[in-house]
Amino acid sequence: MFSVHNTLSGKTEEFKPIRGGEVGMYHCGPTVYDYAHIGNLRSYVFADILRRTAEYGGLKVRQVVNITDIGHLSSDADSGDDKMVKGLKREGLPLSLEGLKQLADKYEQAFKDDLKILNIETPHHFPRATEYLKQEIELVQKLEEKGYAYKLDDGIYFDTGKLQDYGRLGGLTPLDESKARVGSEGKKSPRDFVLWKLSREDRLGFPSPWGMGFPGWHIECSTMSRELLGQPFDIHTGGIDHIPVHHNNEIAQSEASYDTPLANYWMHNEFVTLSGEKIAKSAGSFFTLKDIKEKGFSPLAYRYLLLLSHYRTPTNFSWEALEAAQNAYKRLRMNVSTMPSEDGSTNMNYKKEFLKAIEGDLNTPEALAVVWKLLGDGDIRLADKRQTILDFDKVLGLNLHEIELPSAEIVELKKKRDIARKNKDFAESDKIRDELFKKQWGVIDTEDMTALYWIDNQEGSN
Repeated sequence: MFSVHNTLSGKTEEFKPIRGGEVGMYHCGPTVYDYAHIGNLRSYVFADILRRTAEYGGLKVRQVVNITDIGHLSSDADSGDDKMVKGLKREGLPLSLEGLKQLADKYEQAFKDDLKILNIETPHHFPRATEYLKQEIELVQKLEEKGYAYKLDDGIYFDTGKLQDYGRLGGLTPLDESKARVGSEGKKSPRDFVLWKLSREDRLGFPSPWGMGFPGWHIECSTMSRELLGQPFDIHTGGIDHIPVHHNNEIAQSEASYDTPLANYWMHNEFVTLSGEKIAKSAGSFFTLKDIKEKGFSPLAYRYLLLLSHYRTPTNFSWEALEAAQNAYKRLRMNVSTMPSEDGSTNMNYKKEFLKAIEGDLNTPEALAVVWKLLGDGDIRLADKRQTILDFDKVLGLNLHEIELPSAEIVELKKKRDIARKNKDFAESDKIRDELFKKQWGVIDTEDMTALYWIDNQEGSN
């Protein structure tokens, strides 16, 4: 069984599923008002490695990534525009439920497309917040009945003062005023948070016992995770920015309602940074996967770049770092594409090393080091290397199993190019190189040899 760092305890612990052989995972999903940037997507690469590790160990996974299509306000202080309303205004769509659905459909599909091209396994459920309004209202009513909620002019709020251990995720108890939120006048505590927000005239809303409005962002995740995974479930993940507010609020309202933990393990990934600063839409300094592809990089080179850092350490993004990752990824693909595919078997000594890395809190940098160590081992048969690396790729998700072997036609073109280079006929050499590229084969030239590597449809010529 593998070990994970549990933010709740602050320790790395052996993972023990609630139900033997099964694991339920909930990952905080996107608010679908805009395209996801590459920093956002790190959370889902991390979640994918977690899922693949569990499946590699023989566990059956049930995975949920929610879609927030209402209720995520611009400020953690429960103030400002709903982000979906901001999206409607930006795109000139009507402030109506029809406009909301149109916006959500567009960016939910864009998000799913991003997951696909990053080779992230498709989650079993993509619930939308607006699909669970009935259950979200029922949860707020339950909190009212148990004395944890109070009403202000702009909504229903959770009374954090009723909980002695509020903020225990990430060690935020006792109250740290530097992390407090204020927002609405009349709050009993700056940390109290909205459960149901009443609509202003320019806001969308849904009917409820308290008036037209919409569920709070936190109540949505508590509801959807419980409905699809039960309570408690095994693992809840998200970015480290979710710890002080969103995830502590989920814990507070869910446990106050049902007197049982929401999730047993809480895991959080660090940011992707740009020049040392967090990538964020609000700062205007972000890139999407489309930007990466337009510059000639494979999205899987970006996945490779993320795997070079442990999920609990920041990844500093630069085009130079991505180019280095792409070159390493190309070399890896080149090596695999030149290995024979028949009669290979997994090398168990290297598998033990790989398992030690990946089962030790998903240490992907160490896992990649094992791959490169294996590639450099001259005592291992090429067919066995290929088979072993493809086995490891079930976790790494670099799509190495889809690499094609060169056909007789490709091999013949390579031979002709080798002759052209030997004769210093560089015009002919370049012509054959371009022909190979059109057939999805790249070349890496050294002084005394040329190696082929297979190019997937996502990869540019960078």
